[in-house]
Amino acid sequence: MAGCSSDVDLWKVPLVALNVTVRRKLGLYLNPKNTVAADWMTVAEEMGFTYLEIKNYEASKNPTRTVLEDWQARSKDASVGKLLSILTEVERKDVVEDLRPQIVRKYLESLQRKSEPPLQVPEVDSCVPRTPERLGITVEDDPEGAPEMFDAFICYCQNDFHFVCEMIRELEQTDLQAEAVCKRMVVVISDEYLESDACDFQTKFALSLCPGARSKRLIPVIYKTMKKPFPTILRFLTVCDYTKPCTQAWFWIRLAKALSLP
Repeated sequence: MAGCSSDVDLWKVPLVALNVTVRRKLGLYLNPKNTVAADWMTVAEEMGFTYLEIKNYEASKNPTRTVLEDWQARSKDASVGKLLSILTEVERKDVVEDLRPQIVRKYLESLQRKSEPPLQVPEVDSCVPRTPERLGITVEDDPEGAPEMFDAFICYCQNDFHFVCEMIRELEQTDLQAEAVCKRMVVVISDEYLESDACDFQTKFALSLCPGARSKRLIPVIYKTMKKPFPTILRFLTVCDYTKPCTQAWFWIRLAKALSLP
């Protein structure tokens, strides 16, 4: 697989392909203020962010991650190749040399996974207690160690990515505790979401898991006006509606409480 790295055109690879591990490591390189080498501020300036925007990003716990998310949401030119080009222009070749092989490897692995036929299983039940063989929850988890914990899995359409980023930033300000592996599934419903076969599959799959507890596990969220009717299969669930002005003031608090329920 390493021999194919030169054949990958990273300019055509969307920024969303950067996995959590790469983004975290990029933050370790760029978040600290550096008087010698370029930091996240220099990179953000090259991405086209204004002085005021960059000053506001200073309040973020992880400004590098926030800049990447916003750049990805608003720029059609945001790609892995463009990011590496910017890092090279600001003379951070050390970052490029360290991360590029890992980016290529992970990207090729993702392409390989997509080309494999889906695994067919006779029965699915998320209520079965976890055994050592099932400890690996995400692709970044160490099979020999404890899995990385999350409060929720967010299912969304790529067109709604900017709202998902806002949701994550808001919820990170709360006191959510990761006490279980993806205790909840947040479904960001929109017209674009309803047109996605992949999103439809994930929603139906989530509904098939532990039917008796699904009313607590699945949380539909509406953040913009829709033209399409709300999915019938989700009508029995309590919806967090961001479109109503009267509820926006406490929307994030309500969502955080729903995620933290036992």
